[in-house]
Amino acid sequence: MTDIVPQLVDWYRREQRDLPWRRPGVTPWQILVSEFMLQQTPVARVEPVWLAWVERWPTPSATAAASPADVLRAWGKLGYPRRAKRLHECATVIATEHDDVVPSDVDTLLSLPGVGQYTARAVACFAYGRRVPVVDTNVRRVVARVVHGRADAAPSASARDLADVEALLPDDETAPEFSIALMELGAVVCTARSPRCGLCPLSTCAWRSLGFPASTGPAKRVQRYAGTDRQVRGRLLDVLRASDSPVTKAELDVVWLTDTAQRDRALDSLLVDGLVEQTDDGRFALAGEG
Repeated sequence: MTDIVPQLVDWYRREQRDLPWRRPGVTPWQILVSEFMLQQTPVARVEPVWLAWVERWPTPSATAAASPADVLRAWGKLGYPRRAKRLHECATVIATEHDDVVPSDVDTLLSLPGVGQYTARAVACFAYGRRVPVVDTNVRRVVARVVHGRADAAPSASARDLADVEALLPDDETAPEFSIALMELGAVVCTARSPRCGLCPLSTCAWRSLGFPASTGPAKRVQRYAGTDRQVRGRLLDVLRASDSPVTKAELDVVWLTDTAQRDRALDSLLVDGLVEQTDDGRFALAGEG
């Protein structure tokens, strides 16, 4: 499949989205911030938060100097706020142990708080131009279709995914651009529900040549948000983010009256995660403000 490289890279150069973390002058730290934010969160929601974040805290040391509460407020409505806590911890390690410079190799990146296999490779590739396979959900789907002729990737990621992408990577300076182009193709053309195959730049696709066989796996469950513990946690955090001082339990109780046990469970989980603290007089505050 040697033609895939020039076809995909040429397409990406013409059609890539203008995302702020891809622009010239963006630092490795700012790319790392974008990768934290983009986990399970759409680009449209991330962009304004990222822009405000890197303007306020352009370096790891600037982020590390911020209070945990300020970081949680700046994270806003991105969801999964434990990511904000881990990003703050990551900034502290980079500032204190790496002279405020984001590491460039995958193994060292993996030692940082909150940095997993995907994020480590994404930063090494996109920030430093390293030839490493970068595999997310979009890439796994593209490879499943183009290379293996399947409608969907396997339910869970494996070492095979890295090997598949490694085999596709060119052995020259276009490798990082090819990696991001592969991801972009899955994000905007080879999508999960409504792939726009008529716009695909690839002349060869195993799934297309087989007549687009349907998926043989179980239907994927759509993740709901309404009524979940995640929604309740978000409501509780909204109250705390909006307050300059600790709030009473009664002020938190009113945000979720339909299931008091669920509300108390959500509050307990925020305490366990270190996102919320309880004061000596029994009130509640964001981390660092108790």
